[in-house]
Amino acid sequence: MQPLIGVTGRQTPGHTFQNSPSILASAPIDLHWAEYSEKVAASGGLPVQLPGSVDPEAVVARLDGLLLTGGTDVDPARYGATPGPNLWAIEPERDAFELAVVAAAAERGIPILGICRGIQILNVGCGGTLVADLPSDSGEAHSSMAYPRHVGRHEVTFEAGSVLADLYGSSAMVNSYHHQAVEAVGSGLNVVARAKDGVVEAVEHENGRIIGIQWHPEMMRIQEPIWDWFIKACG
Repeated sequence: MQPLIGVTGRQTPGHTFQNSPSILASAPIDLHWAEYSEKVAASGGLPVQLPGSVDPEAVVARLDGLLLTGGTDVDPARYGATPGPNLWAIEPERDAFELAVVAAAAERGIPILGICRGIQILNVGCGGTLVADLPSDSGEAHSSMAYPRHVGRHEVTFEAGSVLADLYGSSAMVNSYHHQAVEAVGSGLNVVARAKDGVVEAVEHENGRIIGIQWHPEMMRIQEPIWDWFIKACG
C-alpha cells in the first residue's frame, strides 16, 4: 500500500483571493500549495492535506509520515525571543498545530520531512532557536525573490556520512526563500548542511528518520532525491 503522508498547510480568510464574493470575505479557507502533494505522489506516496482544526494526535495515528511545508515566520515567543522589526506575519494557530503534530509524530516514530519553515518549526519543536532575521549582506541570496523559483542559486555543502550526503553528494545548488534560519540546534538534531556564509541549510535527527531542509525541492522541475528517500522511509 502507498504510505499515507500528512501535508501541513495554512488558513486564510476569503478576502485574500481576488474576485471572492463579499459574503465569503471572512470565511476561512484551508490553503495548501499543490506542488508538495504532487512531489509526494510522484515518489509513490499518498498525500493527505491536514487542516489545522483536526486533533493532532488523532490524525497522526493514521499517518505513515509527516511533511511540514513552508510559510510565514515562527512566532519568536515560541523560542524565547522578542519580535523584531523585520518579522513577517505570524500565524499562532498554525504554530500550535504544527508543533503538536511534530510531537505526536516523533512519539510514534514516523518519518518527518520539514521544508523551509518546516525545518524551523521542527527545530523549535525540539527545543532549538532561530536566527530572527538573516543579514542581507551575508554573501548569499537566501531571501531574494528575483530568481525563478526552480533555479538553484546558492551552494550548500553536506556533512560526510549524512543521509543527505548519500542522496546529493558533497554539495548541491539549491533555491532559497527565507530570512530566518536555525540558530541553536534542537535536542537530537545534528547540522548536516550549511551555505557558504555558515547558515544552517539542513538538520537530521539522530534516529535517522527526521530531516529538515531550508530549500524548496517541491519547486524544482526535477524530482529531487529527498522525495524518494522520504517515501521509502515512510513505507
